[in-house]
Amino acid sequence: MQTSTISFDSFNHLQDDACHQRIRVARERLGREAVLLCHHYQRADVYQYADLTGDSLKLSRLASQTDSRYIVFCGVHFMAEVADIMSKPEQVAILPDLAAGCSMADMANLAKVERCWRELGEVLDAEQEVTPVTYINSAADLKAFCGAHGGIVCTSSNAGTIAAWAFERRQKILFFPDQHLGRWTGFRMGIPLDEMMVWDPDLENGGLTSEQIRRARLLLWKGHCSVHQMFQPAHIMRFRNHYPEGLVIAHPECSFEVCRQSDFVGSTEHIVRTIKEAAPNTRWLVGTELNLVNRLAEEVRHEGKIVQFMAPTVCMCSTMQRIDPQHLAWTLENLADGKVVNQIRVPEHEKDLARLALDRMLAVS
Repeated sequence: MQTSTISFDSFNHLQDDACHQRIRVARERLGREAVLLCHHYQRADVYQYADLTGDSLKLSRLASQTDSRYIVFCGVHFMAEVADIMSKPEQVAILPDLAAGCSMADMANLAKVERCWRELGEVLDAEQEVTPVTYINSAADLKAFCGAHGGIVCTSSNAGTIAAWAFERRQKILFFPDQHLGRWTGFRMGIPLDEMMVWDPDLENGGLTSEQIRRARLLLWKGHCSVHQMFQPAHIMRFRNHYPEGLVIAHPECSFEVCRQSDFVGSTEHIVRTIKEAAPNTRWLVGTELNLVNRLAEEVRHEGKIVQFMAPTVCMCSTMQRIDPQHLAWTLENLADGKVVNQIRVPEHEKDLARLALDRMLAVS
């Protein structure tokens, strides 16, 4: 067994073919010691090695039910944090490249959320009137913030159920970091658009007046997904002009206008399930990440289904793309030699409060 970690430098310029060979050898050596998780948006040359696939919450739950010592999460940083929070104490969560972050998650940080909470407290009794709800696409310390303030976590599939739970307890919701998921959720619940205010964390009081804060039922953090921001109503109009019989499905991280013009709106799991269960020979325009759309198109092609990407330009989750065969080979070889690299550890005080917010979500949904 090695006494030191293998440096990534020796893998950085390694050809893909060599990486794939070393991945296969390392996985054989590890056996059941390691479970490899791949998010739907993961690049194909890494996704092929997945033991478990799905969205971030599904993967974390499945990993915590395995006996594997190592959870290698081919996703982004917040996903590996969730895996660490939900896994057994003896399990180790690993992110092959620490640079694999999430631009949306980065749009809300603890300092800004705490300042927002203080400013709300100058207008309202925040602890009595506002439930903080964080999208699972957020850092662990924000999940912990929600745990500490009677709040909760949501996913794109259960946001409506979670919002209903929150409104049963307090009159208002502070929803972060994705304004679009929050707005679509509120709209589906019948909340008027003028009772959903955008909170700009770079402005005093979010750029809102005291009256706007008091009137708002949903305070929407000014954040978004850079991938889903690319999709436009014009893309849907062009598709419908060419294929009047075609169907449009979008992720709720898309803009409100895109969601309103779509036939179906739902999470990545919902998109996959809807298209796979659809009638043969149907044509679909899909507003979500490119790797998922391309993979889905191949999987349903034999049924005569045509699946098209919504945007005319290539847009994928560029941060998740950082996890490439080179990083995966480096991670697995080190594990096979008994060395852990890029372990994701959520501090215990944050982990307990974040788990509280996650447990509330799981109990509700």
